[in-house]
Amino acid sequence: MSILVKEVSKLYDSQKALDNISFEVGEGEVVGLLGPNGAGKSTIMKIITCFIPPTTGTISVNGFDVLGQSIDVRNIIGYLPENNPLYPEMYVKEYLEFIAGLHKLKSISKSRVVEMIETTGLGDEQNKKIGALSKGYKQRLGLAQALIHDPQVLILDEPTSGLDPNQLLDIRNLIKEIGKKKTIIFSTHIMQEVEAVCDRIIILDKGKIVADDSTENISKMSAGNEIISVEFNSTVPSEELMKLPGTIEVKGVGDRKWMITAHAESDCRSKIFQFAVQKNITVLSLQKEERSLEEIFQTLTKN
Repeated sequence: MSILVKEVSKLYDSQKALDNISFEVGEGEVVGLLGPNGAGKSTIMKIITCFIPPTTGTISVNGFDVLGQSIDVRNIIGYLPENNPLYPEMYVKEYLEFIAGLHKLKSISKSRVVEMIETTGLGDEQNKKIGALSKGYKQRLGLAQALIHDPQVLILDEPTSGLDPNQLLDIRNLIKEIGKKKTIIFSTHIMQEVEAVCDRIIILDKGKIVADDSTENISKMSAGNEIISVEFNSTVPSEELMKLPGTIEVKGVGDRKWMITAHAESDCRSKIFQFAVQKNITVLSLQKEERSLEEIFQTLTKN
């Protein structure tokens, strides 16, 4: 396992930022960390990257313990924090050479800087001062500094925060490409980003893990309910549809079309067909609707 988090809690006085969480991230996985503000996303990232210690529990990265072997952990991790710390008076290329020096890359530092500038698309900006860069290019530079020592693991905290749609797409594609070779954990509030990039999703709420599964399986979660879209050839009173066994809610989306929420085990589609036969009406369309990832997120993290 690249990352092993076991029974980790973090207390700030009486406030519990993390509450006995455990998870594993395998080599080469791209994992999206989701949760509302204050859920504990940044806290667990700071613990994994050795910026703060856990109150209880253990974390290892490629077999190195974050407390007892923190230097070894830092050597194999690239970290882009939420507030990307840059030196605005330095030039882009100068800054990357400085970071390469901190990592003691020595003889390969210049070639590595050139490679990172090319990888992150900073070629046209390399001779600019950092303070003159757009938000998107500053995020690219943050990724470049996180990657310059060729880490095995990347931890990215809100890497696309504040970007416009074009910048967001560029950074998303860059993360996806990097993820072919490295283990990545990144936090975000953008559901489309998770669906496009991640192999797996971990959802945190109030310091606890409320979901941990593949992106595909998370997207299929329905909290025990199913939503059926049905259109008839004539008007049907909602009161009649509410009488169907297992029905929870009926919403009209047109004169003859309905969205029916029912218990998944009730097999609502067969009940609808039986209803139509009894009423001598025709079913024009009938399909099971997939819940959006945003809806699932809201269900899992609502108060």
